[in-house]
Amino acid sequence: MTAPLLKVTGLKKAYGAIQAVGDVSFAVMPGEIFGVIGPNGSGKTTLFNSILGQISPDAGAIELHGKTITGLSPLELSRRGVGRTFQTLQVFGKMTVRDNLIVAAQEHQGSMFGRMFAPPDLGLGAKADALIDQFRIRNVAHSLAGTLSYGQQKLVDIAMAFMAEPDLVLLDEPCAGVNPSLVGGISTLLKDLNRQPKFGKKASFVVIEHNMDFVMDLCHRIMVMVEGRVLAIGTPVEIRANKAVLDAYLGN
Repeated sequence: MTAPLLKVTGLKKAYGAIQAVGDVSFAVMPGEIFGVIGPNGSGKTTLFNSILGQISPDAGAIELHGKTITGLSPLELSRRGVGRTFQTLQVFGKMTVRDNLIVAAQEHQGSMFGRMFAPPDLGLGAKADALIDQFRIRNVAHSLAGTLSYGQQKLVDIAMAFMAEPDLVLLDEPCAGVNPSLVGGISTLLKDLNRQPKFGKKASFVVIEHNMDFVMDLCHRIMVMVEGRVLAIGTPVEIRANKAVLDAYLGN
C-alpha cells in the first residue's frame, strides 16, 4: 500500500479563545491534487501556514514521506521538497521572468562557495527554459516581471515554485485576482504538471481556492473546513452530494 506523501494528524492552533484550527487530520497521496475549501474564517490559511512553518501549531503532527516536519522553518521545508505560492504575488518585478525562475532555485544549488564559482545562471538556465516553455510564457521570458499582466505574473509565481523540483506544492488561491479567461489555462497547466512531470516525478498539490468550479474540475479529492474543523473529505462528486457541505458552504 502506498504511504502518504503528506500526513497531518490532530493539528490545532488557537488565538486566545478562538480555535482557528481544531483537531484537523488528513493525508495527501503521491501524485494527488488535494483541494481545501471552506468559508472565510474556516481556518484554511492557518492550516497552510502551520504546515509550511510560518506559524507554530499548538498540537498535532505533520509528516512528509513519513518523517516529522512539524515546526521546521520554511527554508528547511523548501530544502526537503515543499514548495508554495502565496495569495499575494512573490515575483521580483525588476528582474526578467527567466531570472525570477533562476533566483527561485538558487538556495538549492549546493554551498555558497560553490555558487560563487558557478556559471552566471548557476547551471539553472536549461531548467528555467524548460519551465518557461511548459508554462507557455516564452514570449515574455526576457521581459521584466513587473510589466506583465497580473495573470501572467501568477504563472511566473507558480513556475518559480517548481524550479526546486518539489515533491509537494501548496498553492494558496492560484486564481485570486486572475482574469476569468485565464482560469481554465491555469487548471490545464496544473493538470499537465500532475500528469506529465517535467523532471521525472509527478507533481502533487494542496490547493486552497474559492473558485468552486476550478476546485471541482482540478482536484482528485477535496477537504471542506468549517469553523476550524474538517466537515468532509471526498471526491468532487461526493462533496457535491454531501448534504452537510451543501448546508454549511456550497448552498450559501
